[in-house]
Amino acid sequence: MTKDVIALTPRMPDPLSVLAGLLSGGPDRLVGTHGKNALIQLCDAEGRPLVSVEAPQLVQVAGEAERLLGATAPPVPFWWTEARATTGVQEAERLAGTFAGRLVALLGGSAWPPEAAQSLTVVRTDGVSLAPAPAAAQPAVDVLTDKVAVVIQDRPLIAMTAWLSDAFRAATEAGLGLQIVSPAGTALSPAVRDSLPGWPSRWVVQDERDGYYDGRSGAVLRWQEGMFATIGGTDGTAADPRTPVAATYQEVADTGERQLALTFRTVRAADDRLVLGGALESVWRELTGEPPTGWGTAEPASLPWSPRRLTDLAFARAPEPTWAVVVGSAERPGLATLRVSRTKAGVEEEVTLALGYGFDEEPPMTALPTVAETLATHHHLQSMLVQLRKARRDLAVPPRFEGPGVPVSFVLGAEEVRAMAGDRARRTPLSQPPIPLGPSTRPALYYPLPGNPSDLSGWRDFERLMRHLKGA
Repeated sequence: MTKDVIALTPRMPDPLSVLAGLLSGGPDRLVGTHGKNALIQLCDAEGRPLVSVEAPQLVQVAGEAERLLGATAPPVPFWWTEARATTGVQEAERLAGTFAGRLVALLGGSAWPPEAAQSLTVVRTDGVSLAPAPAAAQPAVDVLTDKVAVVIQDRPLIAMTAWLSDAFRAATEAGLGLQIVSPAGTALSPAVRDSLPGWPSRWVVQDERDGYYDGRSGAVLRWQEGMFATIGGTDGTAADPRTPVAATYQEVADTGERQLALTFRTVRAADDRLVLGGALESVWRELTGEPPTGWGTAEPASLPWSPRRLTDLAFARAPEPTWAVVVGSAERPGLATLRVSRTKAGVEEEVTLALGYGFDEEPPMTALPTVAETLATHHHLQSMLVQLRKARRDLAVPPRFEGPGVPVSFVLGAEEVRAMAGDRARRTPLSQPPIPLGPSTRPALYYPLPGNPSDLSGWRDFERLMRHLKGA
């Protein structure tokens, strides 16, 4: 049985149903609360947590159970209730499954995983003891050392769940790296990949041939000195010639699938008329013909897409930043992360968007100048980089080599163009001149780049352009 067990039910798990599920493990278990009572824990007689149950979440976005679990959920809206067993405790794994099964028996729906027993990934961490309180009370952290917090995830897609988000936050506040350990065959959500900081944080993949390797770089890893590290103690990049690369990581094949990736930033004045998310929605509609499907502050994205609700949340959290994940329909896979921040310049939105295309589908490259002009003229665009990469249509990040994207275009907003001295923004060392967007008196500039996924020379042109624009 996997360590995480999830009940997908058409009816809300009321307190009596949750209590019945918890007590199905036996009357000798103690029930406690954690995290302002948002988390229920099933403990043994000594108070050690065996199973932690997150508050049920109402999911109103179709396709999230299929995307994240490969499971069929009840029709939306449905309730998503997660139970997490303490690592390596066989009784805890059984109790988590019993809890989820009891909820489904009472409320209908289904449980994930459907099978009653499945092996749990075990991390060989000789010399590491169980984390004492308060670390043991953090349900997402399985191993804690003075260098890293280790989270073990045995799911088909490692998503930015509320639990994993809590682990990111706890590790950052403690000044630790975060290392996510998963079995072979697991993939990573782009939301997790883009949020995972640098060394010593890692995605650690278990492998039959090489033991463990870094899922993003392929570097072979060993547990040493309180964390997973490369052999020889280098910084862990596959580019280091001293670092062996796992054979599994190098087993790749070009399926013809592509991803179109856009990274852009907008800034607007903070006033009562400001509505956030409009720039992302405009881009999404232009490239796919439809708006985003849903959003949330964690995965699964549980709320129908609503710029107004996003705005209300961000303003309620200000001056603290707000992070959100935005998803599209199954017919056109799309995922974006959005970060809203208050700065001296106003309210900034940083967006990373990826759209997936199959081998028989053409990315809408001809629509990119229109997208850029819409952002520049209506959403106060600062800058945007567009890339095309050889990568999976479903957007999942596999523990295999995926070549880097290649730059298709770069866009500089009207205010940034205006702030440059002389004619520097218009006269560049590139072979193609920039395309003006918007009013002729205050244009933004669109810089076309080669954009061939089989040719990385476009990065040289991009680097030359950046040096030129910065006056280097």
